[in-house]
Amino acid sequence: MPPPPARTHPNPPLLHLLASHRAPQPLPLTPAHGHLPARKRPRGVGSAAAPPPPRAAASAEATYSDRSAALRALCSHGQLAQALWLLESSPEPPDEGAYVALFRLCEWRRAVDAGMRACARADAEHPSFGLRLGNAMLSMLVRFGEIWHAWRVFAKMPERDVFSWNVMVGGYGKVGFLEEALDLYYRMLWAGMRPDVYTFPCVLRTCGGIPDWRMGREVHAHVLRFGFGDEVDVLNALVTMYAKCGDIVAARKVFDGMAMTDCISWNAMIAGHFENHECEAGLELFLTMLENEMYTSLGRMGDAGKIFSRMETKDAMSWTAMISGYEKNGFPDKALEVYALMELHNVNPDDVTIASALAACACLGRLDVGIKLHELAQNKGFIRSFEALYYFRYMLGHVKPNSVTFIAALSACAATGALRSGKEIHAYVLRCGIGSEGYVPNALLDLYVKCGQTSYAWAQFSVHSEKDVVSWNIMLSGFVAHGLGDIALSLFNQMVEMGEHPDEVTFVALLCACSRAGMVIQGWELFHMMTEKFSIVPNLKHYACMVDLLSRVGKLTEAYNLINRMPIKPDAAVWGALLNGCRIHRHVELGELAAKVILELEPNDVAYHVLLCDLYTDAGKWAQVARVRKTMREKGLEQDNGCSWVEVKGVTHAFLTDDESHPQIKEINVVLHGIYERMKACGFAPVESLEDKEVSEDDILCGHSERLAVAFGLINTTPGTTISVTKNRYTCQSCHVIFKAISEIVRREITVRDTKQLHCFKDGDCSCGDIGYG
Repeated sequence: MPPPPARTHPNPPLLHLLASHRAPQPLPLTPAHGHLPARKRPRGVGSAAAPPPPRAAASAEATYSDRSAALRALCSHGQLAQALWLLESSPEPPDEGAYVALFRLCEWRRAVDAGMRACARADAEHPSFGLRLGNAMLSMLVRFGEIWHAWRVFAKMPERDVFSWNVMVGGYGKVGFLEEALDLYYRMLWAGMRPDVYTFPCVLRTCGGIPDWRMGREVHAHVLRFGFGDEVDVLNALVTMYAKCGDIVAARKVFDGMAMTDCISWNAMIAGHFENHECEAGLELFLTMLENEMYTSLGRMGDAGKIFSRMETKDAMSWTAMISGYEKNGFPDKALEVYALMELHNVNPDDVTIASALAACACLGRLDVGIKLHELAQNKGFIRSFEALYYFRYMLGHVKPNSVTFIAALSACAATGALRSGKEIHAYVLRCGIGSEGYVPNALLDLYVKCGQTSYAWAQFSVHSEKDVVSWNIMLSGFVAHGLGDIALSLFNQMVEMGEHPDEVTFVALLCACSRAGMVIQGWELFHMMTEKFSIVPNLKHYACMVDLLSRVGKLTEAYNLINRMPIKPDAAVWGALLNGCRIHRHVELGELAAKVILELEPNDVAYHVLLCDLYTDAGKWAQVARVRKTMREKGLEQDNGCSWVEVKGVTHAFLTDDESHPQIKEINVVLHGIYERMKACGFAPVESLEDKEVSEDDILCGHSERLAVAFGLINTTPGTTISVTKNRYTCQSCHVIFKAISEIVRREITVRDTKQLHCFKDGDCSCGDIGYG
């Protein structure tokens, strides 16, 4: 079998593009990532039955060094597929340098399949790994999320340097094994290894993720002892660590003492203030940051350029301010020149930088530079994030937005759980001075409530001077969604005392709180209060809440009598609440009566068919189960695919039920498998294999897509970051148990907003109190 054809060289540097105005050559293609088991070779590759081609026959006669040199040459030219063919067709192993070149190319290309095949071959050929080879393998494996394979390589390295330890500490922290990461750090010290500037950011992020203030203070002492007290990256990590641990005073002390700051420093400190409920201090610091971009905002680019040229130290924020300023003030050619200089100075751009440069490319018609920028954005993971920011900035540059524009954008963020994007829009709102205009304050409240950020919502609610009934209702609904029914009732009393008149929505939220908490007496009091005190006529939603409350606590006859006394015709939701109660308490006869009415009203609703199926299943009536399922098949009743969304670094990622198309699906499945194994080791109830179960309410109405979203969040966020997921179905009992376990095992807060309620998982518990998941 001949080796693959040669591929073209990657794009030239950006500065060269600016000078030459030539279009870049095509990008090299990357082989598909089909993940094969270790040491398994695709059919036909290196097969003894196939006659070797002329090139392979010639290479078979080459010496050991010639073969290794050929492999290094292929890797240096980016010929990954051809290099892998040469490796697997050679009877003799290559030298260490050739292996290192191959592993580095696999890591750069994110070629998981090729990397794991090469790793399996190296593992079989080497009883131990030298320092250079071992480090190359560790770097690649950790980048792929293969932490268990990385540990195997680490164990086979008789010699390790600080890079080896840093990669392992960072790798364990990245996948959420925080205690193990700290343990490795201390093993590193005991082994006599001196940390470097890359060690401490990893360790401090881990301390903040747990959070462990005492350990963080100890690591801070190590920072000073080893002489890294002036390193910006280390100090940024210290600010974040103290903020995550709740010591905002220490965080601000570190920040104020920094001789040089970058955009990460400012963002960390501002976020720290807001996360610790110091919103005024955070806003003040945010405005101070904007003043340091003062000249570009006023359009005085000549003055800004003079100040910029006199700056001794230029961080990413300074470069971005200049690029953005030139682009916004009609000098797109200058914007690209400054970006090229930024690249020469080896300053890493962020998403705002690339968005500004892309806008300049659009003005000049510079497709060549635009393609280069697009490739860079993809490599850095900025796609959608920067595109959304680009379009928003484009609108700001051509159309002056009003409050309606911002309200629509905030509502979209709330609906999809895009918290970071919502916070960016919040910042624009403050800069435009319309934070208290019209419905904007309520839109901000709705954003933070639906994204599970009740502390932010409460801070916004507290400073909102002109609260209306909608403001109160949003906060009430937020507390109810978080399982804080007692706080919701207390807030309602405060609302009435302040003279605010409740409406129909207010009582829907309150009755829902009573239903979830099983508070029958309080529920009846509120139901009667609606009419007698506030002259509100109960609607179908109020009756559905009352039937649900009575049914959940087992008062099925009382719930049925309430339905019969209703002055309005009950809908499927009212009867559905009774059917669900019959399922919980296994009252088949009354459940069948409710189901008969429901299916007359909604004959093609799959959820009610499945609910009836579960009623029969729990009662052991298998003939009826078969009959209902046959009816569903005859009607062709199938629910839309389960879909879950998770926002990571400003980008919203969607996952469908049984979807295997995501580029990180293998890493996601590895993480999930590891979690299941740790659940077993920690004594949690075993997770049933989906293939071993019959189709149930869990499978049809849940779909388990949120497991993929949560695992993706664990892989792609720093330790301690809250993972927020939104889904289009309800959360089943199995997923509920898994997320409780994850929150305890990896010390992460997880919020899942489904079609029924919002679940906040923390330290092994859920805000819903496990109601309905017993």
